[in-house]
Parts: sequence; C-alpha cells; structure tokens
Amino acid sequence: MAESKPSATRRQFFRDGLRGALLFGLGAVTTLFARHSQPKKLVWQIDPAKCVMCTNCATQCVLQPSAVKCVQIYPICGYCKLCTGYFEPQPNALNTGAENQLCPTGAIKRTALEDPYYDYTIDEPLCIGCAKCVKGCVLFGNGSFQLQVRHDRCVNCNECSIAVVCPGQAFKRVPADQPYLLKDRERQG
Repeated sequence: MAESKPSATRRQFFRDGLRGALLFGLGAVTTLFARHSQPKKLVWQIDPAKCVMCTNCATQCVLQPSAVKCVQIYPICGYCKLCTGYFEPQPNALNTGAENQLCPTGAIKRTALEDPYYDYTIDEPLCIGCAKCVKGCVLFGNGSFQLQVRHDRCVNCNECSIAVVCPGQAFKRVPADQPYLLKDRERQG
C-alpha cells in the first residue's frame, strides 16, 4: 500500500489558495477601478442665467405637456400683492381681477397670507412650461420664478429636442446626483 505525502498536498493547497486569493484581489481592484472610471450619469437641465423665456419649452418637448415646469424659489420671492409673474405686467386696469392673470392654464395658485403679502405656488401638472410667468417675474419682479426640467417626467433624450432649438443655449447636461440649477440671491445680482 502506497502512502501519499501529506506535505505535498498541503503545499499544493496553500499554493492554490494563494493563487486564488491573488486572483480575487486583482478582480476586486479591477472592479473598483472600473466603477471610478465610468462617466457619471448626466441629465438635461436649464441654466436659469441663460434662459431667455422664449416659450420653446412648452412646444418643443417630445412630451405633452412638457417635462419643463415653472418652479418657485421661495427665499427670493417678495410675496407681492401685484406679482408680475402671476398678473399681466401691464394690465388694462391695475387690479387683482381674474382677467389680469398671466398663466394660460391657471397653474399658479395665489393664497393670501397677510395684507399685502401673498403666497404663490405652482400646480406642476397644469404647468406647460410656457415661461410667461418667469418672464413677468424676471422683467418686473425679483426673479423667483424659473423653469426647470422635472426628471420624474423627462425621458432624458440623447439629444433634447428643446435644447436643439433653445435660442439662449440654456440647456446643458448636469450630473444626475445634482440635477437642479436654482437661482439664489447671491448669484442673481
């Protein structure tokens, strides 16, 4: 009866184990390198500093209604009684009548806070991204309304149809982990 050498089996076991550990370590390093070298996912967004309020967002998006919506930047808002983002900037008569409302879909809701202050909120499902309120607020107000692509609606086209026709070239790709470009008082001035 032939006896096997236990030391040869042990050596082979340790050699194969070391080889396996090295291959595993090499695979882990390769995976980490591949993860860090992958480009970040990018999404489309509107740079509020470049937006010219051209109304293309309402008509050129592949979605109807558009994935572009008006957003309210509350820290900038003056809560004006005669908000030019809510009312026509040059109404027939300077009053708060319904005929002077600017939004064609009634997406802006006005709530009295305390005279003369009012709260303005956007009903985003009604908003078509026409930018009429944004234009009024920027030209005659403090610029608290702005347009933004809402990523829960956007299909993130490879080439955004609105970006192609945007005269202000306001559409740009931004990292998906920071998808919104909002104004603040410091950058607005």
